Amino acid sequence: MAERLIENKPIPVTEPSFPPLEEYMEYLKEIWESKQLTNNGSMVQKLEAELRKYLGVKHCYYVTNGTLALQLSIKALNLTGEIITTPFSFVATTSAIIWEQCTPVFVDIDPKTLNINPDLIEEMITEKTEAILVTHVFGNPCDVDRIEEIANRYKLKVIYDGAHAFGVEYKGQSLLSFGDISTVSFHATKLFGTVEGGAVITNNDEIAHKIEYLRNFGMSNGEIWGLGINAKNSELHAAFGLCMLPKVNEFISNRKIVSQTYDKLFLIRNIGITKPSLVMNARYNYAYYPIVLSNEKMLSKVMNDLQTKSIFPKRYFYPSLNTLSYVTYRSKAISEEISKKILCLPLYNNLTIENAEGIVNNIIESI
Repeated sequence: MAERLIENKPIPVTEPSFPPLEEYMEYLKEIWESKQLTNNGSMVQKLEAELRKYLGVKHCYYVTNGTLALQLSIKALNLTGEIITTPFSFVATTSAIIWEQCTPVFVDIDPKTLNINPDLIEEMITEKTEAILVTHVFGNPCDVDRIEEIANRYKLKVIYDGAHAFGVEYKGQSLLSFGDISTVSFHATKLFGTVEGGAVITNNDEIAHKIEYLRNFGMSNGEIWGLGINAKNSELHAAFGLCMLPKVNEFISNRKIVSQTYDKLFLIRNIGITKPSLVMNARYNYAYYPIVLSNEKMLSKVMNDLQTKSIFPKRYFYPSLNTLSYVTYRSKAISEEISKKILCLPLYNNLTIENAEGIVNNIIESI
């Protein structure tokens, strides 16, 4: 019988990282002295500057969360019609489209990368299509070159949901620099987190100006430029992010070691588990470790067996978004099939090699 894990405590699918308390306290002292908690204070401005520098992008606006980042992006591009999107993503990708009163048009995914299949995009474009909004699934880059070519030919806007893509590079530049807009999530469970938060990223000055006032009640420099909402984030969250940002490359290195351990053990055991294929010319961030099992029955057995050993993987992404009750169902066979048999294994900054070995041993025993 497989043994429990070394620490003898529950192993979640992910675990938030914390900065040293004394580092955070130094920033808090500044906030207490300034008496400014929100409204684009010095911490938010400093975090945005550091993010622009780290990512090599022109504009980066720190907002309340990644979902609002998507909604602001749709609003900034004046989208009102159909938006080509992926059925294989977190629900926020679709809900943001519908919340902004646009229509999601799902295109099936590539079975190898799990990203939207660019070969299928054109057949779904109609006179109502205004944009393409797709996800870099698990931080694995979409075919940004093909998507850009299609978008240019049909005069469509492009938004990338980069919730998982922080720190990823493609052809030597940040993956978040592609498209008209890229969004990112800084939720506590992400590679880089600010407790709650997100950002809207663009290299377009006009779009940047709209994002600036849209997130602040429509106001910029004391003037009302148009309709807006309150999507600002606080000084406390920004300070947390300032503590965490210098550690991102270390986090990526730690996760890479654990991911490579998983890879090696699964390869040695040769038990028929597959993984998404990583895109060439990319520097991956190792934010997630997804495995694809043979069928849903096997997935359920593995999940249940792991949970009895206090190991808690996650069905991610599930279900396929084209099956949601509030969208018009159209079959997307590959996304529906993958969503029923994909499982994300525990992966976070403090996960030990010994625990990774124990997780694999438990999976092998279950299969």
